[in-house]
Amino acid sequence: MTRRFRKPPLSYRQQLELLIERGLIVDDPAEAQFYLQHLNYYRLGAYWLPFEADHGTHQFRPGTRFSEILNLYVFDRELRLLVMDAIERVEVSIRSHWAYQLARLHNPHAHLDPALARRRDRWQQNLASLTDEVNRSDEVFIEHFRTTYQEALPPVWAVCEVMSLGQLSRWYANLRPKATRRAIADVYHTDEGLLQSWLHHLSHVRNVCAHHSRLWNREFTITPKPPRTKPSGLDTQWAHGSRKLYNSLVVLLHCMDIVSPGHHWCTRLRELVAHHGIDTAAMDFPSDWQAWSIWRTISKQPTGNGGGDS
Repeated sequence: MTRRFRKPPLSYRQQLELLIERGLIVDDPAEAQFYLQHLNYYRLGAYWLPFEADHGTHQFRPGTRFSEILNLYVFDRELRLLVMDAIERVEVSIRSHWAYQLARLHNPHAHLDPALARRRDRWQQNLASLTDEVNRSDEVFIEHFRTTYQEALPPVWAVCEVMSLGQLSRWYANLRPKATRRAIADVYHTDEGLLQSWLHHLSHVRNVCAHHSRLWNREFTITPKPPRTKPSGLDTQWAHGSRKLYNSLVVLLHCMDIVSPGHHWCTRLRELVAHHGIDTAAMDFPSDWQAWSIWRTISKQPTGNGGGDS
């Protein structure tokens, strides 16, 4: 049975007093009140939950300090930024290959051909969504195509630049020709079904990060499909059965080694964890994860004129 919400609003000072009453050690009350003002009591609550001895009474474990909770919050914020950095590079790469293979194997306006869709109703939905993005765009190249050519939308290599990761995921999932799907997936040493799953999951992770939501110990409702024979050896680096962040990071690290050779993303992640003294078990990291090969491998250096960065 539901009941009416009757909790009164508390001033920042009252919020701090309540936390102290529940056993939280606050070394600098002025600093703690500052963060309550700018971060929101309810938002910080997700980070002090692991420090509670009893969730029913919200009593903290003896010795728990506000600084520990703040450290975890800052770690999660920096983790989101690092994850977004990798997702950006992976997203741009897959968009590029989606456009390249559609144009090469079909035609520059293959996205306007419903015959290439697994389901025409979804193709129509995807096309309507993409058209909305194009119409909202103020990019100069979009305006050039709009005023110069008669096609309903610019060619794939142009529209992909205004496409969200969620849209890319849906377009790839609804792409019917197996040869085209494989040509894109081969770049990332995966089969086409695995890449479809990874795209769907990463679009969800990206949305979590973009909305500044808690990432560190989140259980995902949409999880990446585990690898089997492809990519070779990646199944041994996987936390099978996990719904938390570890497998997302494995996917990103694998893709980063391909799209940004010579990167230092893995090192930055390890340093972030070490700097904040984070117990990685909350993200389902294996206890000996730093000894696993994917976390020890030094990324290959870029070839040609292209290359990775930090």
